[in-house]
Amino acid sequence: MRILLLGKNGQVGWELQRSLAPLGELIALDRQRINGLCGDLSDLGSLRATIRQVKPDVIVNAAAYTAVDKAESEPELATRVNTLASQVMAEEALSLDAWLIHYSTDYVFSGCGQMPWQEDDLVAPVNHYGASKLAGEQAIAASNCKHLIFRTSWVYGARGNNFAKTMLRLAKDRETLSVIADQIGAPTGADLIADVTALAIQKIVEHPELGGVYHLAAAGEVSWHGYASYVIEFARSHGEQLAVTVIDPIDTAAYPTPACRPLNSRLNTQKLQDNFSLRLPDWQSGVIRMLMEVLKK
Repeated sequence: MRILLLGKNGQVGWELQRSLAPLGELIALDRQRINGLCGDLSDLGSLRATIRQVKPDVIVNAAAYTAVDKAESEPELATRVNTLASQVMAEEALSLDAWLIHYSTDYVFSGCGQMPWQEDDLVAPVNHYGASKLAGEQAIAASNCKHLIFRTSWVYGARGNNFAKTMLRLAKDRETLSVIADQIGAPTGADLIADVTALAIQKIVEHPELGGVYHLAAAGEVSWHGYASYVIEFARSHGEQLAVTVIDPIDTAAYPTPACRPLNSRLNTQKLQDNFSLRLPDWQSGVIRMLMEVLKK
């Protein structure tokens, strides 16, 4: 099996290099041109040429425009990367009879209510990032290529920046932190996403009827405020010297941003667990593993 991985140096892409390597020949690219191959999703012509040159059996797209606020002022670039590049990949996958594995987001939903979103719930993005990701999903589905789309949320990795690291850095210098308490989701590790992806690829090769859209997130739910409190308490219990004494819960309305944020990021993952015979761990277990790695440094 020949696998083309795009976005190899992102949080999920970095973990995918590990999880996909045992499955076959892995060609992993980022935005830099290497040996005539280009993984820059904003360069649609080079992207198409690269796929035709590699001729993969599976395309795994872990690259995206993810700057949610900046997408409001750079809508054309966000659309090119999240929508038009997805269409190019889908068209090339169809012509190669290859699988396209793609990652999307809970931001395709409105964020209303308190029930976990199911795959067939009404979509209604509240910002341009969400709209561009939804349009990418729709382009893939319309192409009729073989595909898996994983919608996920609150993704973090031990490598690079993440919310937990930011909270720990601030907690060392500030006695009071204010953290949003009315947005609810499940922190989901890039390593979990990568491992589920590798498992799913092995299964769909034998069972192509399993293709489609799935929700992939860790089990349980928490607010950003609850997440921050958990991280700080864990770090303190493991010897970290922190200045913070108060973590104030605030509403989203008290912290305006260029892009609206959904309040309800809960995802129902039952379809994924049933179809692929797996159990998703609670969010705390992944966060603990990440923190243990971070706190060692």
